[in-house]
Amino acid sequence: MWRLNAVRHKVGRQGSDLEEFKFKRRAHEKELRRARKDSQLVSKRLLLNDDDEEEDGTMDTLASDQVVELFKMVRHGRDLVKKEADLRALRKALRSPSAHLILIKQPNSIAILVTNLCGPNPQCRLEAARCLHELSHSPHSEVDSLRLRQATPYLITFLSGQSPKFTELCLYTLGNMCPDSENVRDMLLAQGIIPALNNCIQIHRTNLAVVEAVGFTLSQLISANYVTGRIIPAVLASGLIPHLLSVLTLDSQFGLGPVIECAWCLHYLACSNVDNGALVAQGTLLRCTSLLVTLGGVVAKGSIEEGMELLIWPLLRCVGNLLLSGPLGALQPQLNDSRLLAALCAFPQAFLQTHPALARESVWVLNNLTAAADSSMFCSALFYLNLVPALIQLLPFSHGINIMVLRVLGNIAHQGREYCLHLAQAGLLPALCATLKMADPEVVTFSLEVLDQLMASDPQLAEEFVRQSGLPVLEAIQYSNQETIRLRATHLLEHHLPPHCTVDTSASP
Repeated sequence: MWRLNAVRHKVGRQGSDLEEFKFKRRAHEKELRRARKDSQLVSKRLLLNDDDEEEDGTMDTLASDQVVELFKMVRHGRDLVKKEADLRALRKALRSPSAHLILIKQPNSIAILVTNLCGPNPQCRLEAARCLHELSHSPHSEVDSLRLRQATPYLITFLSGQSPKFTELCLYTLGNMCPDSENVRDMLLAQGIIPALNNCIQIHRTNLAVVEAVGFTLSQLISANYVTGRIIPAVLASGLIPHLLSVLTLDSQFGLGPVIECAWCLHYLACSNVDNGALVAQGTLLRCTSLLVTLGGVVAKGSIEEGMELLIWPLLRCVGNLLLSGPLGALQPQLNDSRLLAALCAFPQAFLQTHPALARESVWVLNNLTAAADSSMFCSALFYLNLVPALIQLLPFSHGINIMVLRVLGNIAHQGREYCLHLAQAGLLPALCATLKMADPEVVTFSLEVLDQLMASDPQLAEEFVRQSGLPVLEAIQYSNQETIRLRATHLLEHHLPPHCTVDTSASP
């Protein structure tokens, strides 16, 4: 999986086999990303240190008095070598969540760690930062970011340092603190975290681990619903956007991790709808669509790398939201690659079984492309690229996929008679006969709307629908318990079907 050589995270230590431990860690990291993708929940990260990989994966939980004694040695120690060893031992003890509660109950415990964080010895600074990082990942509500706020000004200052390892550690610690409360985010904003992140990504732009950590911290900062007031405008004005966009590239050596984190940042910025025009002006739509085109080509060839869907998700959402930011004609200079349509049709085919929600998301973007008044170019391109049959093949699938496909087909039919005739030639009428029989009322409603557009465009399509055995389906719908559906079906029967096709419902069976 991507990024694990550069950024090492740890989970629970259940066995002595290092390879098994690494496998579990990777699985846990994948679930964290999927949780954020599915529920848009923030997730905290815990870095795995170099010496953790050298050990056998086991760690005995220390008793309360042992943790207290370790802290006392850190507080009163004078010898720097001994203090470094004591801080390392304390950090390892903090792997146990129970030790977190013990430590914060000690007088001035956070202040002592901050003192060592700012001390003259670089190894003591590193171990103190690791202790704070362990606490930032605590599952206990008592160990919240407000208790750790004494450290934040120093952590932010250290982002301009030259040590990638130390900078990465500070970034993930700050990122873990962001989700706790609005007050914490406002505090970090006032302390200058956004310009610090901008400076940091410039200093370490060639270091994959630091770039990914910057993306993670920024996404944690801007992912909540209540951040749009001050934080989003500050990010848009900071100069960060070009740096985020520069990361959006597929490179086997660059890794997917940094690209995924930066893509999520752009998604959160786009869905905030604060100033999507600024995002478009800086080339966000062009960059995201270009990467989607590249990914679509990779997916179409069957070369799907593990975790690739976690990159496609935020890119689709970003593009889908930006398409709603203005008239489609004004956005077309950044949408001049017709291969985008092919990519949007390739993703549902590839992820239909494994990630059906991703398939729906892809068709949602296609809907936004074809729904605008000036979308005839994209509707025509769907026929030119022979993509409509692939869309019709998605109609049997649920999870909202068929509803979104029906929206797209309705957008195409809205373009006029020629488009409706092409839809019929692509096999839409028999497919509608099938969707009209489905149990989902919303699917039936959208099917009736599309059928209405087809029949209204050309009487021959109504006759063709009858030849496809569609008349009994419409007559059956007249007995639906949904009044809206009944009325739509009756309207079609009375206004669009040829008179000779009506059936005398009073006749005996």
